[in-house]
Amino acid sequence: MVVTNGDALKRAGGADVILVTSNSYNAATEVLKGLRPDGRLVLMGVSAEPLVVTSEIIGNRSRIISSQQNGPEYLYEALDYVTQGKVKIIAETYTLDDIAWAYENVATGNVRFRAVIKTV
Repeated sequence: MVVTNGDALKRAGGADVILVTSNSYNAATEVLKGLRPDGRLVLMGVSAEPLVVTSEIIGNRSRIISSQQNGPEYLYEALDYVTQGKVKIIAETYTLDDIAWAYENVATGNVRFRAVIKTV
């Protein structure tokens, strides 16, 4: 699924973790809206722009985590582990027949991990 902004991400069920790799805090401010309750935004870049945190974000119990201590090569290495399949994703799997139930669970924030629809 591709979303274009934080509101669309929220309507799609929201994200538990958003990794912001750009140095645009304007983009980070926008995407913050798409976090689920207790979600985490991880900032990998630095910006002179202000990061705007609204009362909605605070009420959502969102966490903003900064990771500035390492260079970009460490981020590339971490993302490479993901592309090699070395990161295990914990998911709740639903059948295609249960897609409405899966959607409802995602929309209400009742999916603890990632929701996956198994089509085969």
